Amino acid sequence: MKRIIVFLMALLPFLGMSAAKADKQTVVLQCDLHCQGCCDKVMKNIAFEKGVKDLVCDLQTKTVKVTYDANKTDLDTLLKAFERIGKPAKEVKPEDKEPQSKKD
Repeated sequence: MKRIIVFLMALLPFLGMSAAKADKQTVVLQCDLHCQGCCDKVMKNIAFEKGVKDLVCDLQTKTVKVTYDANKTDLDTLLKAFERIGKPAKEVKPEDKEPQSKKD
């Protein structure tokens, strides 16, 4: 019986490693940022939302780059979090690259 318990205890760390891998995603959000205080407000509040891994606030472009674990949160939840702090945001879609000119 003691051997079984020791064996199971030895396997426990390996079971946890394969259980859940973080599915990191990054989204760029357009947000109404007027000053450094607005950026600070976003950084202090959104950083503590479940699943948020990284935040980069750019005051010049008025965007916030959010890296998050898709297993714990999603884009809709993040957008609602921005609304709760009085900074409604919308997703900035990557623009299509201009087609290259054809060579004749």
